Amino acid sequence: MKPFSSPLLLCFKIRAHSRYSRALLGCLMIGALLGARVSAAEGGVFVPTPDHEIQNVPHGKVIPMGEWKSTIFPNTVRNWWIFVPAQYKPDGSAALMVFQDGQNYINLTRTWRIPTLFDNLISRGEMPVTIAVFINPGHDPAKGTPKSPTAGSNRSFEYDSLGDRYARFLLEEMLPMVAKEYPYSPDPERHAIAGSSSGGICSFTVAWERPDQFRKVFSHVGSFTNIRGGHRYPEMIRTTDWKPIRVFLQDNASDNRGRDPDRNWVIANHRMAAALEEKDYDYKYVYGESAHNGNFGGTMFPDTMRWLWRDDPR
Repeated sequence: MKPFSSPLLLCFKIRAHSRYSRALLGCLMIGALLGARVSAAEGGVFVPTPDHEIQNVPHGKVIPMGEWKSTIFPNTVRNWWIFVPAQYKPDGSAALMVFQDGQNYINLTRTWRIPTLFDNLISRGEMPVTIAVFINPGHDPAKGTPKSPTAGSNRSFEYDSLGDRYARFLLEEMLPMVAKEYPYSPDPERHAIAGSSSGGICSFTVAWERPDQFRKVFSHVGSFTNIRGGHRYPEMIRTTDWKPIRVFLQDNASDNRGRDPDRNWVIANHRMAAALEEKDYDYKYVYGESAHNGNFGGTMFPDTMRWLWRDDPR
């Protein structure tokens, strides 16, 4: 499989010539928009785009929601937050986006800077007014304090497992609390979910299991490997009826590798993209030169949002 000619990124989307042309144009547009900043990210250093910088626009607020004790994942607690845009109205019109490893996305001095980025994109009408929910993985207090807030003792079980358990956790526990305080649109086309590494496969699993509730997915360096059976997804995609979900996959050439193809993140993401192509899913696969980190994905995240929400009525 040959990459596109852009030295900044590789993007795979093949088959019919018309679709190939559209995919190539999309890749070139992203490359042009990111310019030298992508090169910096590929070299291992995150360089923020103007969309990551605080601008003279209305600013939303991040609300700490405290500690959540789950019943679907017994004996676990986790912290979580809600971002409420300045333009939010409690009329049920807002979109929704859920982030796994939530604390990583709200830090305004590191890679993702979602509150600032959402402020800027929403103010320009480049994405809908969106309630964002940031959820950390659970940990068992009996096992002590995790080494970091997003390294909970229950993380792999929650994120890497296939099946509908995490989707039920969101839909039965967390999101009813969000809707009670901040009503949002019931339209699944306006529900997105995002994550990195194990959080990436987790996000795909939620939409895969419940496309009636989530139809937009962002997976960054997703762990579609044989941790808890995730390597089976490409064949599942090929042999299961098409589902109405849109998927943005992003991986890097220096992601985690292993001699076993089922434990190689690069091969796993290539296989996912090939399976989505074969079943004619609405997807984009962008392949950079960074490692298992957020530098490349974080730099291009504004354009990811523009693509993911490109036809949202607003």
